[in-house]
Amino acid sequence: MMEAVAVPPFERFYGQHASEVLGYLRRLLGQRGDAAWQETFLRALRAYDRLEHGRHLRAWVFTIATRVAMDELRAGSKVRLEADVDGEPVELEQPAFAELEHLTADLPPKERAAVVLRYGYDLPYEEIGAALGSSEEAARAAASSGVRRLRRRLSAPSSGGAGAMTQRTRRNLNVHHA
Repeated sequence: MMEAVAVPPFERFYGQHASEVLGYLRRLLGQRGDAAWQETFLRALRAYDRLEHGRHLRAWVFTIATRVAMDELRAGSKVRLEADVDGEPVELEQPAFAELEHLTADLPPKERAAVVLRYGYDLPYEEIGAALGSSEEAARAAASSGVRRLRRRLSAPSSGGAGAMTQRTRRNLNVHHA
């Protein structure tokens, strides 16, 4: 039997995850990511006292963020991801994010989220499934479908896409996808 993990104070939880969730939402929603980030942590705060243990808090907050982003994408028109917000460059933890934000802009929302969570944040499919409100298999299928769409688009002669992705990112998508 797994031992219960204590739930840390909300302030510590917020400090550990706020910037990462903000970056994720900005990559998915552009400037609307800031409002979605606020909504994400409001929802988390409202539910925080009902948590029974502190296991998988990162996946839990990404689940909330993904649902908020999906709601935002459904409510608004198609969103183009932006390289910067309010003229300030988005801080990227890993160079792969710089490419993912514009490469995934045309993917359906679930595929975009699965690709960003898998290849940008290197989350396991189990956590991606939890974040998307689906199974591990469905998360794997969404990421796989998203990668296939990216490959088709980037290899199409009319896309001019062959140079749009660095060799490093192409190799990363091929290695992870295999």
